[in-house]
Parts: sequence; structure tokens; C-alpha cells
Amino acid sequence: MSLTKLSGAFIRSAAYERRFLTKNPWDFTMVVWIPLITVLVIWWIFSQTQITDLPIGVIDQDNSPVANTAVRYLEASPTLTVRQLYYSNAEAEAAILQRDIYAVVIIPENFSRNILSGKPAPLILQVNAQYGTHSGIIQTSVQAVAGTLSAGVEIQQLVKQGIAPTQAAIAYSPIKIQRISLFNAATDYQQFLASTVIPALLHILAMVIGATTIGRELRDKKLGHWYRFINTEISDKAFLTKNETTSALETAQTNNSQHFNNKGKLPNKHLEQVSVVVLLFGLLGKYLWPMLAYSIWAMLALLLSRPQESIAIGSILATYAGLILLIMLSFWLGAIFTLSSFSLRMGLSATAFISAPSYAFAGVTFPYIAISSSAQHWSNALPLTHYLKLHVAQLQMHAPAAVSLPIVYGLTIATMIAMSLTALLTKRALAHPERWGAR
Repeated sequence: MSLTKLSGAFIRSAAYERRFLTKNPWDFTMVVWIPLITVLVIWWIFSQTQITDLPIGVIDQDNSPVANTAVRYLEASPTLTVRQLYYSNAEAEAAILQRDIYAVVIIPENFSRNILSGKPAPLILQVNAQYGTHSGIIQTSVQAVAGTLSAGVEIQQLVKQGIAPTQAAIAYSPIKIQRISLFNAATDYQQFLASTVIPALLHILAMVIGATTIGRELRDKKLGHWYRFINTEISDKAFLTKNETTSALETAQTNNSQHFNNKGKLPNKHLEQVSVVVLLFGLLGKYLWPMLAYSIWAMLALLLSRPQESIAIGSILATYAGLILLIMLSFWLGAIFTLSSFSLRMGLSATAFISAPSYAFAGVTFPYIAISSSAQHWSNALPLTHYLKLHVAQLQMHAPAAVSLPIVYGLTIATMIAMSLTALLTKRALAHPERWGAR
């Protein structure tokens, strides 16, 4: 197989796809505008890097100076804001259901009296645990306020007994925890979530494009037209028989029927001449424009997700290479699902089933070691999981680039296998034109 013929198949296929994208604004939008808007919107959503001022309510049934101090401490917490004081559980419950507040702190009767008499005096926190992040932050903040208030009361009692304030503080809490955050020390949600959500969404969009780019040829019964156009040898013969004013693309598509029988099937002699290598280069040309566009969006995503501190150039290159390979693999997987089923609808359904929940299994928002063994097997089969391991290791943990090179190699091998399988499935699809046209 000559290099000229293969490069011709690549160029013709790229020209074929470029012409289609210029005449179909929705497909062009899927390639250019939707991923760009997705990247910018997600980054804007997480533009506030830390969660602050979560609204809570307070039911003060004690109305004592100590209870007032507790309310002031809650309001002073940077992550909380006391939206309103309620006077009944029904009002507070209605506010939670309407999402005016996410939790309510109940200060029970005799709160201060129990404190002064040395009896237990709990603060009751009722939190909407449906929102995991919100509830976790609220619980931690209220617990910190309760601990501070309790320490102040205890230290005051020790001081009244004649103990020096410094000694009272040590006596109350002789053992303290010194917490050191190794990664994401600033609790930056933009770095923690947005930088990983964007690749997950690009992964989903890339699989959709992979399914539709080849799927529309099956749906519109134009797969044979496309192959005939990229096949240099056949196309050159067609050019000699047509009016010179007709474009090369329209000529190849219009006269494709000359090489099919009355049922639209390639004759055996032409079917035997279908080259997998030509198909492979044709597919590369067909996905050229989405690949170029998504390479730009991947670069933009990494520029936005780069933390403030400096990162080694090797880590950046490894992360970018991993993201590009993930996107390429997503294209081919989408095409494989469509070609396997001979149906664009089934291909899109499969891509949604695989890609949409993949972020939940990636171990970012829910610990990987905490999920069941069967879920871990499923997680390991998803390409997004492996990329996000590379992403977190390089951009958040600042690991050496060599640590993540096995993931880059694995994604490379998986992409090459998927690319070859796509070419083989395309050849099989060419042999069964009776199955074209399925929705």
C-alpha cells in the first residue's frame, strides 16, 4: 500500500468531513461551541474556590446568655450563616424542604442551667444529609463551634477554682491534633472538583461525537459513498467520467452507485479490495477536525486547572498527553459501539451508559477503596478512571511524571487497539449495506 494512496485517503476524508461540518451547524456546534461553553461554565460554577456562608436556622428554646453566645459563634463561623431564628420545628422543617436552609441547630431548654450544674447540655443539629458536601461542612463547623463553646465554659469553671488561664487551657485539652493537609491544602473546590469534572464532560462529549460521526453515515446510508470517495483509485476513475465543473466530493458521492449492485451492496470483487489500512487512514481524516478542536479545549482545561504553585513541565506534558489519549479513545469507543450495533441510536445509548456515570466510579468524589469489589472491577475497566488517577497525581499531588507513565502507555495501547477495531468494524459494515439506515 503506497503512502500516496494512504495520505490521499486521509486528505479526502478530512475534506469530506470539513464540507459536512460547514453545512451542518449542529454538528459543528458539537465539535466547537458546546465543549468550549462546557469548559468555561464549569470553571465559572466553581469560581468561588471555597464554600462559605451555608444558610442554617436556629431554634433557641433557652434564650439565655450562653445560648446567645452559641448563636454568635455559629454566625461567626466562615462556612455558616444563621439565616433566621425559628420558633417551632414545623417552621424549620418547611424551610429545609424549601431549601431556604440546609440545617437547623436546636438549643434545648435549660441549656445554660445544665451547663452550670455540670449536666450534659447537647446542641441538637438536624441537617439535610441529601447534600453530602453541604451536610459534611455544616456538621464539621457546628462541631467546631460546640467544641469552642464547651472549652470556654470548662476553662471559665477551672479559672473560678483558682487555676491560671494557661494551665486551665492545658488541663482541659492536654492532647491536641495538628492537622497538615498534604494535597489541596487550601481546600480549593475549583482545583478539587472543577479540574476533574471538565475532563469527564469532555470524555462524554467525545464519545457522542465518535458515535455520531460514523453513525450518521450508517443512518443516511452513505457509508459506501464515503468509502468510495476516500478510495483514491476508484475516485480518480470517477473524475474522468464527470463534468469538470462538479466538485470532487459531489462527483464521488453521486457516482458511488456505479460500484454497488441494485441492493446497494459492493460487488464481491470490490468488497475484497476494501483495505483496512485505507479505512484506518480515512477514519483518521474523518475525526481530524474533532481531534484538533478537542486538543485546544483540553489545553484550555489544563491551563485553567493548573494550581498556583509551579508544576514541573514533565507533569504538565504527561497530563496533556493522557487527556489527548483519553479523548481519542473516546472517539473510537463511540464509533465501535455504533458500528457494532449498526445503529446510531444504540451507539448513543451505549456511550451514555458507559460515559455518563463513569465519574462516579473514578474515585474522586467517593473513595475508590470504599466501593464494592464489583464496582472496583467496573471502575478499572473505564478509561476515565485511569486518566483521573494521572490527573490527580500530577496536578494535585505533584508526583514525578515517571509515576504516571504506565497510565500513558496503557491509554496509548488501548487507543491503538480501539482504532484498529474501528477499521475492522467499518469493513464489516461495508459488507452489510442491508443493515444501513437503522435509527
